[in-house]
Amino acid sequence: MEDFTQLSGLQIDALREIGNIGAGNAATALAQMVQTKIDMTVPRVSILPFTEVPDLLGGADAHVVGIYFNVTGPAPNSILFILSAEKAGFLIDMLLLRPNGATDINNLDEIEMSAMMELGNILSATYLNAMSMFTQLKFVPSVPALGIDMAGAILNAILAQFGEIADHVLLLETEFTKDEDEVVGHFFLLPEPGSLNTILKALGVSY
Repeated sequence: MEDFTQLSGLQIDALREIGNIGAGNAATALAQMVQTKIDMTVPRVSILPFTEVPDLLGGADAHVVGIYFNVTGPAPNSILFILSAEKAGFLIDMLLLRPNGATDINNLDEIEMSAMMELGNILSATYLNAMSMFTQLKFVPSVPALGIDMAGAILNAILAQFGEIADHVLLLETEFTKDEDEVVGHFFLLPEPGSLNTILKALGVSY
């Protein structure tokens, strides 16, 4: 059984650098879409037990929006980008160039859902491209799936569909800033057994 709870400083630094490059590229892509400056940072990188994820999101009953990808390649994994329903509405308004508060997150139309999934596409592509650049591994994400529900329900659905994930997940906390508005989302890499060690070995900082 792999135990990644005690990563070295070098391992954390390597993963944070991947996150920062991905965030920088995502910020550039988003800024081009909305035609205004977007800042993105990754203030926290950690590996934590999957069982702790609901608490990080405000509890199993927290109302959230999740975007999910299955990723194939030599280190197969899944990606989950998740944020509060309120902040998801703000991001949709930002992407659609509308005043904040225009989106009813519980009644999204096709355009609003497409905007949210496009955000997920940008984030997954930029983070996976950064990881590919560092590891020389190829990652191929699936078409995104969008869920709006309680955090516990979304995580249980992932476990029910893909039981073969490792006990630990890689978290890249992602902070968007536009003008004075800040949005914190959580970008999780859910590796299949063995995949996280494959990634760390490819980085030259294996456990």
